[in-house]
Amino acid sequence: MDVGKVREMFPVTKTKTFLNHAAVSPLPEPVKAAIKTYLEDIMVIEEDHDCPNEGRRLFARLVNAEPSEIALVPNTSIGLNVAANTVEYPRGCNVVTDDLEFPTVTYPWLRSKLKPRVDLRYVKNVNGKLPLEDFKKLVDDRTAVVAVSHVEYSNGFRNDLKALSEITHKHGAVFIVDVCQSAGALRIDVKRDKVDFIATSSYKWLLGPSGAGFLYVQKELIRKSEPVFVGYEGVKQEVFETIDLWNNRELKFVETASRFETGGLSVLSYIGATAALQLILEVGADKIEKRVTGLARYLMKRLKEERFQLQTPEDVEQVSGIVNFRIDDPKGIAEKLKQKGIIVSARMNGLRVSPHFYNTEEEIEKLIGETKKINEN
Repeated sequence: MDVGKVREMFPVTKTKTFLNHAAVSPLPEPVKAAIKTYLEDIMVIEEDHDCPNEGRRLFARLVNAEPSEIALVPNTSIGLNVAANTVEYPRGCNVVTDDLEFPTVTYPWLRSKLKPRVDLRYVKNVNGKLPLEDFKKLVDDRTAVVAVSHVEYSNGFRNDLKALSEITHKHGAVFIVDVCQSAGALRIDVKRDKVDFIATSSYKWLLGPSGAGFLYVQKELIRKSEPVFVGYEGVKQEVFETIDLWNNRELKFVETASRFETGGLSVLSYIGATAALQLILEVGADKIEKRVTGLARYLMKRLKEERFQLQTPEDVEQVSGIVNFRIDDPKGIAEKLKQKGIIVSARMNGLRVSPHFYNTEEEIEKLIGETKKINEN
């Protein structure tokens, strides 16, 4: 990978050291160009873009799914709620998650309608890690769902999806995964890992705009699942031949994951998301993961050398793109770094750093150097 050439596609590199892709990513040039072209076209011609469906195909390719298994959703939260509402919850069942999750992953089961019948169980992290053995202790034959993030947003711990899916399916439960902090940075293979649902948005590691998201639904579950929210996008598009009106007397869902779609999409958002997916696939998911995890390990090594306290587990086989280290007054330091053009986030009483494949070791050294100066003053 020619990092110098890649960086030319990211205008943010000219003015900032951006290390905050776990929040909202800056848009690369190809995304800007695609959106600009669309806006110019829509001013003079009727809208006729197949970009949402092209985005569906590209995302399916990225995660090793079939396009028919991908639903287009506005964001991760909608995707997770759709997934949660496809499952039956008999009284006395349980849902297993953990204490590191972003609230979006747990909220669907905290609703008043479900609380009386669902026991929401939390695996407690041990020094920032979520032990598989603790999932085994909580998942049983009354478990309806296991819900986790592929990568935990606060400290970057990377769950072993294949191992968790085995634990989940051994007890006949459904495995739902938030991949918002991994899609676009790490290789995802839903077939290899036997995941039932994944949901994500495009505005983080996928390098697209907000308003475009993707939901994967394993094909066998599609046919078994009736959507809670219904609209014209999710049904067979039939009209009454005699009067040319839509059939509004019957619900005939399509046989694909599109049955979970309702109405009109933000085409503009999917124009950008599609261009971003094209860029990621052209560079290569494997190359991107190698670069991202390499930068993360380099950062962890340097932080240890400078005697900062890591909050991201280092004694793990696989790391993600997120590194967190403890520091006094993280919000204040994050703001001072921002004034110097270095963008990170304050999370979990520390600084969360999340470099992408176009970032460099030199930028990481700049972050460490400026943090030391601020911390010493």
